[in-house]
Amino acid sequence: MSIQTYWRPTLPETEFDAFIFDCDGTLADTMPAHYKAWCVALGEHAHLFPEPFFYSLGGVPTARIIEILNEQHSLTLEVGALVDHKEAVFESLSDAVEPIHGIVDIARSHFGRKPMAVASGGHRHIVTRTLHAIGIHDLFDAVVCSEDYSRGKPFPDPFLEAARRLNVLPERCLVFEDTETGRTAAHAAGMECVLVPRER
Repeated sequence: MSIQTYWRPTLPETEFDAFIFDCDGTLADTMPAHYKAWCVALGEHAHLFPEPFFYSLGGVPTARIIEILNEQHSLTLEVGALVDHKEAVFESLSDAVEPIHGIVDIARSHFGRKPMAVASGGHRHIVTRTLHAIGIHDLFDAVVCSEDYSRGKPFPDPFLEAARRLNVLPERCLVFEDTETGRTAAHAAGMECVLVPRER
């Protein structure tokens, strides 16, 4: 019988006091579902949001992405309504979400041994549903979402808030992220970062 193997990251040799994880694309393989939800919600404007651009904005809050599209293309998309539409479509797809095993294994193996948090650009009800869907919500001491800060990634605010809630100095936290936007935010917070590749 063959044994299934998964990609596993190489961790820095430094010992850290806490781990902070992004959610989408890091703990949960949600990015394809998120992109599909964006395309449905944007409708006739979906061609203005190609997949590489979507991935370049990983970690940026949903409302801010809509603002960026409005700014870049002189659109007048209604932010609140489009956020609700996009999130509703994603929720309809979220039951099929799978964990990213190499990262989830790290979280599971350090549960009870090290403070851990999630720092996401998503809305709380979506992040909470995703974490429950892959069975790991109870591993984390704190879950920081877009409602908890004013400036999203690439600003350091999500990670700094997570460190504050864990009561750990930022420089003693290791971040797990899947986008350059997220890594930029982690470095701005004074934290080291493990980058999770899209192709594993």
